[in-house]
Amino acid sequence: MAELKALFTPIQIGGIELKNRIGMAALTRNRAENTYPTELMKEYYLQRIDAGLIISEAILITRQGTEWPHAPGLWDDKHIAGWKNIVDAVHEAGGKIYAQLWHVGRAAHPEAEQQKLAGTPVYAPSAISARGGKFRTIEGQPGYVTPTAVEDPQVIIQQFKDAAVNAKKAGFDGVQLHGANGYIVSQFLDSNSNKRTDKWGGSIENRARFGLEVLKSLVEVYGHDVAVKISPAGGYNDMGMPLQETLDTFSYYISEVDKLGLSFIELVRYSPKFDVEYDGVSRATKHDVLASYRPFIKNTKLFLNADVTAQEGEVLVSEGKIDGIFIGFDFITHSDLVKRVFHGKPLDNAPDITHLQTNKTSGDWRTGYTDYPLATY
Repeated sequence: MAELKALFTPIQIGGIELKNRIGMAALTRNRAENTYPTELMKEYYLQRIDAGLIISEAILITRQGTEWPHAPGLWDDKHIAGWKNIVDAVHEAGGKIYAQLWHVGRAAHPEAEQQKLAGTPVYAPSAISARGGKFRTIEGQPGYVTPTAVEDPQVIIQQFKDAAVNAKKAGFDGVQLHGANGYIVSQFLDSNSNKRTDKWGGSIENRARFGLEVLKSLVEVYGHDVAVKISPAGGYNDMGMPLQETLDTFSYYISEVDKLGLSFIELVRYSPKFDVEYDGVSRATKHDVLASYRPFIKNTKLFLNADVTAQEGEVLVSEGKIDGIFIGFDFITHSDLVKRVFHGKPLDNAPDITHLQTNKTSGDWRTGYTDYPLATY
């Protein structure tokens, strides 16, 4: 504990105080049957209650044909009730939880069950397909398709705002915009996926407009209890621009985000696991994300994600370079991660890769989800 004093110092974000600075990042686990939260999901979140802040798995703001047919939603009263059941339990156990709001844009498929139920095309900034993708639950396991350019992006901005209203009804402490990993906010920012000639495309200011307008709409609902996840290095879902364009785009975007009075920015640094290759060429734009954009974050708390260990996080927080860390994958395999860090226990559970998400051969959905062993204290 003495070696990790900074990480276990409480911190105020927005209207809540976190008991420590080790956050649980959003993790898609694909266990919301037909998009509705379950009792099993409640058990999963309660197991991880020691996190300073839990970010929910990414929650769809409208029906979309994602690679995960059992990703949860937040667009009707049944969703609100299901999430309220989870949020209330988290609060009763002394935890804090944000809802991560998600629109996948072109990373959807028209033949996926939820997309067909939606009765709408796969929408994106422009009619440009991402490379890659594999929809394992669709016959033939197809890849990404050419999307339909959304005529009026304001429609999707309203869907984000509506989802935030529903998140508030469910009792979430705040909301985080999923603005990373090649989903719709990233698609608007990236000049390779956004070829629009209206006010939503072209210049850096225009490409940044969508993400900024979504955040402003969320602030109208939640005030300062709004956060955003940003991944400037790209790679995943066919994202990535040349280095100078990346630096110029994200320096502007992050500096504008910093003016909105958000609770925190979650900055995802370069990680080899997101460095996807197409035709033998890396898609990611490898650069020092923290050093590049930290100078533009002057008014907002900053949390760092992507392969950050507790020991590294302690140093960065102690030096004032960040305010906290988010850990993702290790929280899957160690529900008692914070307690292990506190007591100096190793993170030594082997991941059940086959059951990270449910698939056609999954039986008991607890397998690889809520059945990892605890350390001995």
